[in-house]
This record gives sequence, C-alpha cells and structure tokens, in this order.
Amino acid sequence: MSEEDLPGDARAEYADALPEYAERVLDVTEMIPPGRVMTYGDVAEWLEEGGPRQVGRVMALYGGAVPWWRVVRADGALLPGHELRALAHYRTEGTPLKEASRAAEGHLPRLDMRRARWDGGQRAKGHT
Repeated sequence: MSEEDLPGDARAEYADALPEYAERVLDVTEMIPPGRVMTYGDVAEWLEEGGPRQVGRVMALYGGAVPWWRVVRADGALLPGHELRALAHYRTEGTPLKEASRAAEGHLPRLDMRRARWDGGQRAKGHT
C-alpha cells in the first residue's frame, strides 16, 4: 500500500496503525451474515475510514481467516482467481446470484447485489 492510497489525514501515522485498521476490517467481515455481502466501499464507509482500495488490500493480506467471500466488488463479479471457491460458498450460504448468460466469459454467475447486499443492520446504526 502506498501513501497515496491512504486517507489524507492519516498518511503519516497510518502505516503504524495498519494492524488495527486490518483488525477492524476483519471484524466487519465477520459480522456479515451468511448469504449476504458488503462491497469494499461499504466496509470502508461503515468504518468511516479508508476506502475500497484499503479494504481490498487488507482482505488480500489478512482475509484468509475470515469469510472473505462476503466482501466483494460493487459490480457483483466474482473475485478473479477465486471464483469457484467463492461460488461454492455462495451456493452453500444461499447468496442471491444472477445466472450468467451463455455469452458471459466462463459462464460464471454474478452476485445479485440488489438482493445480497447487507447494510450493516442494527449494529451499523450505533457504530463508532
């Protein structure tokens, strides 16, 4: 992660705080119910810190120990390189999917973001 990717007011001290930020991102990830998803941007907005790139970086580095498949791209495309593993989780959890058209590359479905997206529920209203 470069300093340009960091929030303007956090660049100087953010490198030291990364483990704390990563822990917070992972905590949010663990709160997402089975069958639901949040985008990288949703997680950053919920935390009121960072942005989609920072959340994506945390998930790439530390996300293996949490339900990583529940933090997704805003367009609903499956995570490149992990499509089949993610798809197995989505089907097991009953996550709403949009079946791919025959013209779609690889014929992989996308997440139905309108139905699958989770807004943080009641906990989001009182978070700080």
